[in-house]
Amino acid sequence: MNKPAPQRASPIGFSGETSQSADIDAVFELSACNSLPQLDAAKAKYIGKNGIITLAMKGLSELAIENRKTHGIELNRQRDSVEKTYAARRQVLEHIKQYDSLAAEAIDVTLPGRGRGQGGIHPVMKTWQRVEEIFASIGFDVADGPEIEADWFNFTALNNPPNHPARSMQDTFYVDMNGTDGLPLLLRTHTSPMQVRYARMHAADVMAQGKPIKVIAPGRTYRVDSDATHSPMFHQVEGLWIAEDISFADLKGVYTDFLRRFFETNELQVRFRPSYFPFTEPSAEIDMKFESGPLKGKWLEISGSGQVHPSVVKNFGLDPEKYIGFAFGSGLERLTMLRYGIGDLRLFFEGDLRFLKQFA
Repeated sequence: MNKPAPQRASPIGFSGETSQSADIDAVFELSACNSLPQLDAAKAKYIGKNGIITLAMKGLSELAIENRKTHGIELNRQRDSVEKTYAARRQVLEHIKQYDSLAAEAIDVTLPGRGRGQGGIHPVMKTWQRVEEIFASIGFDVADGPEIEADWFNFTALNNPPNHPARSMQDTFYVDMNGTDGLPLLLRTHTSPMQVRYARMHAADVMAQGKPIKVIAPGRTYRVDSDATHSPMFHQVEGLWIAEDISFADLKGVYTDFLRRFFETNELQVRFRPSYFPFTEPSAEIDMKFESGPLKGKWLEISGSGQVHPSVVKNFGLDPEKYIGFAFGSGLERLTMLRYGIGDLRLFFEGDLRFLKQFA
C-alpha cells in the first residue's frame, strides 16, 4: 500500500494571511520612501537578487505540484505590485527633486536687473581713429590691404636689396608658402606696401588728370621683436603724397601740423634729423619736444620720413623725372603712449581691465 506524499511547507511569508501581510508591507515601505537611494534599497529588499519575493519564487520547486501554480500566480502578482509601486513612487520623488532644484535656482524677477558693462574703444584704436580724422581733413585717403604680403611689395618695390638684413628669418615672419612670383610670402613688416599698391592703382589718374596721390595706410604690422617698447605685432600709419611739385618743405609743414593737432598743443618743437632709409632720399628722423608737462625739454623720436626715392617712384608706375613726393611712417602705439603717458607697451596687449577702463 502506497503511503501519501508528505506535504511541503509554503515559502516563508507567502502563504495565506502572511503572504498578504508581506505584500501590504512592501507597498507601504516603498510608498513611505523619501529619497531615490532609499526607494532602490526597498525595491531590492523584495525583488532584488536576494529579495524576499525573488527567493520565494526560487523555492517554488520545493512545493507540491498542486500548490506551485497557486503560489506562482500570487508571487507574480506581488512582484508586479512592487514594481508598479516602485515606478509610481520613483516618478513622484523625481518630480519632487526637480521641483526642489528649480526652487533653489529661482530668480526673483522683482529685483533690479543687472545691466551690461559699458565697453570702450582700445586706446590704440582711439589713436588710429584720430589720425584718420586729422589726415582726412586735409584731403588724404585711407588705404587698407593684406597683412600677408608678397616679398616684392614689402621689400623689392621699396628699394630694399635682396641682402637687406630685414629680410632675414630673425627679423621677419615668413609664411610657409610662396606667392605667384615664386618668392615666399610674409607678414608685412610695415604698411608701406600699401603705398605701392595704392600708387600703382592710381598712377593712371595721376598721369591723365594730374590728380595727386595723397594717402595714409594705417594697420597691423609684424616683426620678430618683443620687450617693454616693442611687440611682435604692432600698428603703424604710413603716409604718402606724390605730385609734380611736392617738396620736403611740404613734408615738414604737414607733419608738424599733424603733431600739433594730435597732441592738441602748439607748445612743441619739431626737428628733422638726417637719417637713412632705402625708400627715401633724402631721409630724416622726426623728433619732437614738449614745452610743458612731464616730458618737457626731452627730444623724442616719433617718425621716419623723407622724399620718395626715384626708384620707388618708378615702381609706382610713374616717371621719377616728373613726379616727386614725400612719405612718412609712425608707430600708433608710440603716439598713444606719448598722448596718454603710458610707460610700457605691453599694457596694450595684456587685456587688463584696470588699465583699459581708464580709456572707456
